[in-house]
Amino acid sequence: MKGNHICKIVTRNKEETLDFGMYIGSLTKPGYTICLTGDLGSGKTVLTGGIARGMGINEEITSPTFTLLNIYEGRIPLYHFDVYRLENRDMVQDIGFYDYVDGDGVSVIEWANLIPHVLPDSYILFDITRDFQAGDDFRSIDIYEKGTGMAELIEAIKNRRNTI
Repeated sequence: MKGNHICKIVTRNKEETLDFGMYIGSLTKPGYTICLTGDLGSGKTVLTGGIARGMGINEEITSPTFTLLNIYEGRIPLYHFDVYRLENRDMVQDIGFYDYVDGDGVSVIEWANLIPHVLPDSYILFDITRDFQAGDDFRSIDIYEKGTGMAELIEAIKNRRNTI
């Protein structure tokens, strides 16, 4: 599921995680799929909030843990999935997954590791780990690329990596 490892980003607090997300969001294009993995409380929703801000969405971003999908309107739509509580991993079609992924907006999928069999051919994966030895708010974000559909975003992340 992970694909090719691109780089690692370290954020030292929530604000840096949001800022990195904003950078990603400012570069998104319709059809992008962003997969997020990490333990509970690792910062998946914080990163999604930054992505949303970068896309021009000013609403508070909450994880759709029970609804499974939240839709936000910005310069392009954001389809925010949380598949953690999906009762049957094969039921993604019931939540309209295939109607949104690779569509007219950006799909962000929390807990994407639970549905690897339905992910599109191209996506970027952010695997977030909290680094408690460095401090309570430190996060290590390993970034992977699957497919070639987001080459511009990958290149921008590589260039940005040295400024965080």
